[in-house]
Amino acid sequence: MFSRTGVKPVPELSPEGGALSSLDPKAPLVVDTRTLGRRPGSMKEQRITPPAPEGLGVEMVGVPTDAEIEVDLRLESVMEGVLVSGTAFMPIEGECARCLDDISFTLEVDFQELFVYDDTRSGAGADDDERRLDGDLLDLEPVLRDAAVLALPLSPLCQDDCPGLCAECGERLADAGPEHSHDVADPRWAALQGLAETREESQEG
Repeated sequence: MFSRTGVKPVPELSPEGGALSSLDPKAPLVVDTRTLGRRPGSMKEQRITPPAPEGLGVEMVGVPTDAEIEVDLRLESVMEGVLVSGTAFMPIEGECARCLDDISFTLEVDFQELFVYDDTRSGAGADDDERRLDGDLLDLEPVLRDAAVLALPLSPLCQDDCPGLCAECGERLADAGPEHSHDVADPRWAALQGLAETREESQEG
């Protein structure tokens, strides 16, 4: 916002003296880096257990909305910003791509991302796909989304050798057993059989 004189005013400050952020510091996946003090080499570790945001996953599997995820974080102050490393443990639910049975497992993913300061040369020239700090805050949600999408299978299976469903009746083949089968007539013979029946009906008539 500019004043009527055209001079850009000093950014509004929070009660603590820092620039106001567009991120909500109370949001579950927003992390405050203020304790690092922009001192290169300073580091802190922490564990957070936020509820999963909506839509965290891929088409057939994902983390249920609001399910608890565990995230072990390591925050390191560097010249350009804050280097965030960590491991996330996510409860996954979905269905098998072959037999459509429910499946569930825990996904463990590692991630590392550099969040650059806006007021540094790196921040000013950062590409759109680079992460930026918002004041002293950073948002972990897009980082976790990227890590989950890359790690989750697009065609998840209940087991590696899942035989899927019977093409004739839809029964789960793993439950049906090896003897499961259907008598299916060759369509070419079926056509001949129909022709023979038509001739018999004509002769009788």
